[in-house]
Amino acid sequence: MLDFSGKTVLVTGAATGIGAACAETFARQGANVVLADINEKKNIETATDVASKNNVETLPLTCDVASDISCVTLVEEAEKKFGQIDVLINNAGTIRTGNILDLDVSDFDKILGINLRSCFVLTQLVARQMVAKKIRGSIINMSSLNSMLAIPDQVAYVTSKGGLQQLTKASALGLAEHGIRVNAIGPGSVMTDILKVVMDDAAARKKILSRTPLGRVGDTAEVASVALFLASDMASYITGQTIFPDGGRSALNYTVPVNA
Repeated sequence: MLDFSGKTVLVTGAATGIGAACAETFARQGANVVLADINEKKNIETATDVASKNNVETLPLTCDVASDISCVTLVEEAEKKFGQIDVLINNAGTIRTGNILDLDVSDFDKILGINLRSCFVLTQLVARQMVAKKIRGSIINMSSLNSMLAIPDQVAYVTSKGGLQQLTKASALGLAEHGIRVNAIGPGSVMTDILKVVMDDAAARKKILSRTPLGRVGDTAEVASVALFLASDMASYITGQTIFPDGGRSALNYTVPVNA
């Protein structure tokens, strides 16, 4: 059920972090992977590494997901290379710090453009080709625990992830009759490059771990494994859902002692 041989997976924000881990995880299961990222150099490096380690084909494509034209080109190039797209992982995302009183409107628009609007555009583009080719595909949106839990100085980010929750549900309902499943993943504290910097600060590290019952941050591969499950036949009756790999944080209504 986890064999993706002959299938094509498109991952946005694939050059680093969770996106790169998803590319690696699906390639390990035999999938050909299209890696899309705005960082051309790093994206090519990741694609080359994934292909060489897993004996699959990869296609690195430079893409600004905030651009509709760039998204159209991305899907067209992926189809031209591999014939079809079986799995879409909308992973590209960014943040801008600012609360409701001081965040600039242009920053709010930028975050929603990348984190939310691009997911709508790419989901629509890929879903249309899935329907046309009668592919019972899977679309996975990378949400966040902050789709439920708000951070005052990340008003744009949490808003975008909250919207992504509803986009996931509405898309799942709209595509169910075509056998296309749409789900989301809402990671908690996962060891990305951004979090590595935060964890170097002792006070910040203690705060993060105090709200994480499993007592550690997650690894990007652990998030990628959830994506693999959701895209596989093991999750054939799951659609419109969000799975939260968060170390137990969303279930917690208190802090826990930290011995670190």
